[in-house]
Amino acid sequence: MSRSQLRVAAVVLTVLIVVVAANALNHLPAGLRGQIDSERGALSAAQSQLGAVRSQVAGEVQTAPDLFGALPFGREWPDHFNQAAGELRSAANGVDELTRLEKRNRRSDRQQVETLLASARKFRAQALADTVGVQKEAARWVDAGKHLPQQIPAMEREHQAIHGFDLGPVTAAVERAASDWPDKKADLEARLASERAIVSQADAQWQSTAEARRQAATGNLAGAGAGTLLAFEDSLETSAAGLPQKADELRTLSAQLYTSWDKLLVDMQARGDGNARQYDQKIRTVRTHLADAAAKTGEVTSDEQWTAVPRATYDAMRNDLGMAIAHKPAGKYDSESERVAQPAGLAYVATPSQGSNQYGYWDHRGGRDFWVFYGQYALLRDLLSNHDYRPFERREWEDYRTYQSRGQTYYGHDSSSDAPKYGSQGAATQNRYSSSNYAKSGGFRDSQYAAKSGSYRSSQYASPSAHDPNADHSPKTFGHSAPSSQPHAAPPHPHSPSRSPGRSFGRHH
Repeated sequence: MSRSQLRVAAVVLTVLIVVVAANALNHLPAGLRGQIDSERGALSAAQSQLGAVRSQVAGEVQTAPDLFGALPFGREWPDHFNQAAGELRSAANGVDELTRLEKRNRRSDRQQVETLLASARKFRAQALADTVGVQKEAARWVDAGKHLPQQIPAMEREHQAIHGFDLGPVTAAVERAASDWPDKKADLEARLASERAIVSQADAQWQSTAEARRQAATGNLAGAGAGTLLAFEDSLETSAAGLPQKADELRTLSAQLYTSWDKLLVDMQARGDGNARQYDQKIRTVRTHLADAAAKTGEVTSDEQWTAVPRATYDAMRNDLGMAIAHKPAGKYDSESERVAQPAGLAYVATPSQGSNQYGYWDHRGGRDFWVFYGQYALLRDLLSNHDYRPFERREWEDYRTYQSRGQTYYGHDSSSDAPKYGSQGAATQNRYSSSNYAKSGGFRDSQYAAKSGSYRSSQYASPSAHDPNADHSPKTFGHSAPSSQPHAAPPHPHSPSRSPGRSFGRHH
């Protein structure tokens, strides 16, 4: 072979090697294909297990039709198996798609394959959990039916726990709260009535099952009678455990009516770089506890805590420094708190027509109306304004109520500049929070109030639409968050939590 032919052959061989290597790299990883095959086998095993357990439970029910016919479980078990079968169908659909992608064998499908694998495993695991749960529940009732005499002492203990439960403390709490807060009277009394019903229903069933319990104690009760008695024992167990918990919850709800609270965003910072970047908020919670609805004084306490939050939460609230991001007035449950950010303190102001309330009064001087907090609420006022209170004027309060009625945030307007008055770009906020981490990191540097030129919409912290002069610049409306959604506690933070002791003040005005 000539030298030129050798060169051509070498080039061809090199190209073939590159093509083969590129083709290999474009395939799904071998480990991922192995996981697909493993999931197919696991799915098949789960389907077989579901069929076997379904047949087993059906046989147990058929053997003791009277027993299971008297139990709620006897009516519910087919639905539980149907649910498990549906979950396996979802898993099977995922495996079918995985098989298709496996045959296509493209590396670009890797992320989709991983997602489908995770979903199929989740559905399969839930189906197995449901299947095993039904199997165990059926076995429990079969065993309980065989040992019914031994259940009687437990029934007596559970009934005594219900019958002897002292509803006096919760009744007193409800009666007091219903008198102090008439708007909550119907709800509180309905909740108390449901607890009393648990006791009365248990007593009535106890009397009606006296003969069945006597026969069961001798081992002579079977069939539907045994099923009815076992169902009653199960309800007794649930009620005996749940009655104290329900009473505690009702006392807690009643107590919530006597406390107002605000959650203020008093600082925020972003730490780290890239994927390791973390976002923190410092929340000050200010609580005012009233002795009763007519109390003219209240005990004010506060605490502050740094919490780590998702970036989405941080970004949604980055314009709300110094604002009350949540407010719960006295006379409401915690679950009824307002979650649209508003200037801290305005929620405590009375309507001008009302003139005054327990927190303060409207005063008229120099041709203007402004709000004055009573001396006994000086601590509340200072905590809400970060010790830099500036009286609210009537026009400001009226504008706030307009925005509040629309479910929108009110940022106000500073008369000496074109900047808003409240929030991260607010004139008042810059003074109140000048020592915050937000300020030290340059958070105020681009604000209209700091620069005295341009518009606050030029701030790097404004939303993208804020840079457009033709865009809608009305305040944002933030969504509600549920406590199951509260920010999780941050790891040890260089800023330690602080707490102020409670203080009570006399009435001075």
